[in-house]
Formats: sequence, structure tokens, C-alpha cells
Amino acid sequence: MFKKIFIIGKGSGAQNHIKALNKINKKFIVKNIPSRFPKKNLGKKFSLIKNFNPDYIIISSAASTHYEYFKIIEKIFKNKTVLIEKPLFNKFIKLNKIKNNKYFVGYNLRYHPVSQYIKKYLYKKKIFNVYMNNSSFLPQWRKDISYENSVSAQKKLGGGVRLELSHDIDYLNLIFGNLKILYVFNKKISNLKINCDDILLVNALTKKNIIINLSIDFFSRIKNRKIIINGKDFCIKGDFLKNAISLNEKGKLRKLKFDNFNIKKTYRDMHLDIMKKTFKYSCSIQQAYKVQKTLEILKDNK
Repeated sequence: MFKKIFIIGKGSGAQNHIKALNKINKKFIVKNIPSRFPKKNLGKKFSLIKNFNPDYIIISSAASTHYEYFKIIEKIFKNKTVLIEKPLFNKFIKLNKIKNNKYFVGYNLRYHPVSQYIKKYLYKKKIFNVYMNNSSFLPQWRKDISYENSVSAQKKLGGGVRLELSHDIDYLNLIFGNLKILYVFNKKISNLKINCDDILLVNALTKKNIIINLSIDFFSRIKNRKIIINGKDFCIKGDFLKNAISLNEKGKLRKLKFDNFNIKKTYRDMHLDIMKKTFKYSCSIQQAYKVQKTLEILKDNK
């Protein structure tokens, strides 16, 4: 188990990590620094990190800064375990062979019991189509900052639904493999005070010709996060907000509810999976790199 942990960032994401780490072990020595400091101070800041010599490093900053921190960590450290918040980067960047450290990316939706149940259930099932929807209202995401000033609202920092809510792309890739994109609509269409995309619609096919329909937005005043999968003799629906499963097999309906689950638990489980080296659901940098390739295809270039 690790003892010393260093977090780059002091925002809401960093606070989620700190709370999760405290739940695991209050004896962890946790330090963090603001992520938004001038490039001229990078050397000084990272000399502090090097002297601290952490066992575990967490990059919890704007996506636009991830690559810069990744390069520096790879240069000055060896044999460290590093978690980079999702997405891997704010744009597609070709990665050379990674030699010095072990990297993971924070797709914590993998640790949701609904995600895990569906993934196990679908094993060797004949699937016809998949519909996934993720709708929310950006102004209600955070209470400590005006939404228009948040990272999520600024394109230059890696904001927008395509990158901010790329959990869904990761999950689809995890279950179904690489997707063949048939149709994409990725724009800003609402009256939110943001300069980035607020809707993503995707139609895709898997290698097994399963039809995928994905809809994501952050201007809906009614929250919704569901996945519906139809297949031979079954239909399964997962509700990530209600922590519930509805399953109809050959006309018989069953319902499951994960009553004691809280989304914050996914952070704790993710860190434990990495720290204990079980790697049961963790997202490797190689897997996140494939997600990044898909995100680049989905980008609105018009």
C-alpha cells in the first residue's frame, strides 16, 4: 500500500480524490498544489514534488494541462503509479512508448455496480442494439463556482460534453470494443454561457454489427443517465442515477436495486484497485488512448 500521495489540482475533482483517500486510510500523507500556475514556475513546483517523492501521483487538473504534466512526470520520475483524470488529454496526441511509470486514467464509472452488472450479464449474449443517454444541467454541477467560469464551460481547458462526459465512450469501448462511427452531431445548441459543445449524438456499429445510439448533453433540466440493451430473448436497462437494473428475460421481469451505493464510492474503489494492483476495472493508459482516438473522430470540425 502507498504512503505518500501527491495531487496536482485543488478543484472539486481533487477534493473527491482526497475524501476517497481519507476513507481508505487516514494515515496517508497527502499533498496537493494548484494546477493553474505559470509555465515558468513548473520547474520549481516539480522540484517540490520530486523532493516529496510520492508513491502515487494524481493529475486532477484541466484536461488541457494533462499532457504537460504527463511529460514532466515521465521525465523526472521512475517506477511511480500515476492516475490521470479523464479524459487522457484534451486532444489526440500520439504517444511514444511509455518506459518510466505506470499510468491509469480516472474513468470511475467502471466501478458503478450498474456498469459491472451489465458487463457481466452481457457475456456471450446475442445483442441487437444499445441506447445510452446522459443528460444533465451544467449550472447545477458545482455549488462552489459559477458554471460559466468552470473548466467544463471552456473549450481551451478541455470543457464540453464530448470530453467532460467521455465516461460513456469508455464504457461502450470496454464492453463492445472499437466502434465504427456512422453519424456524429457535436455542437453548441443551447443558451448556456459557454464556448464549447453542449450536445453529442452518435450512431455507431460494433464489429458484431450491434447498433449503438449515444446521446449526451448538459443543458437538460431533467437529469437522466441510462443504458438500454436489447438482445435475443432479453432487454436490460441500467439506471446510473437510481442505482437500479430492470431485466426482462423471455417475458419475465426482474428488478435489482443497489441501495447502499453512493457515486463517491467509485473513487475509493478505483484507488484501491490501483493501489492493491488488482486492476480489476482500472482503465489503463492504453485503453484511454483508444478512447482518445474515438473522441477525436467525434469532434466537431465544422
